Amino acid sequence: MTAEPTSGETQTRPQVLGGVVTYMSVDGASKAAAFYERAFGATEVFRYPVDELGRTMHIHLHINGSSVMLGDAFPEHGHPLEKPSGYSLQLIVDDIDAWWKRAVDAGAEVVVPVQLMFWGDRWGQLRDPSGILWAMNAPVKA
Repeated sequence: MTAEPTSGETQTRPQVLGGVVTYMSVDGASKAAAFYERAFGATEVFRYPVDELGRTMHIHLHINGSSVMLGDAFPEHGHPLEKPSGYSLQLIVDDIDAWWKRAVDAGAEVVVPVQLMFWGDRWGQLRDPSGILWAMNAPVKA
């Protein structure tokens, strides 16, 4: 369910899930949210309408039990687009093969293929069309 506020209307905000919430500034937040729905099974729970340039300042998604928030860059308000670097978003999943296939089929670029890692889990890393790195980790079942 997407809630869009209208002038003078008070909106009930969706529940924020997780203790640390990612908030990303991207070029094309609406397009990125649609990708996250296809790639990671995201559910959109809130969005502000787009402006006359097609930008939105806020989209709230639920992905794998956590909130992820994103919006377009607004350089005229001190929020320029920056190249993502120095971090990745980690998805802890049970069925890494199904999650991985869905993301790759949606258009995620493989950076590190899924493999058994030295810490004993299966792990791999992808890059989304916005340039953001996503890693997936799944415990090996005994």
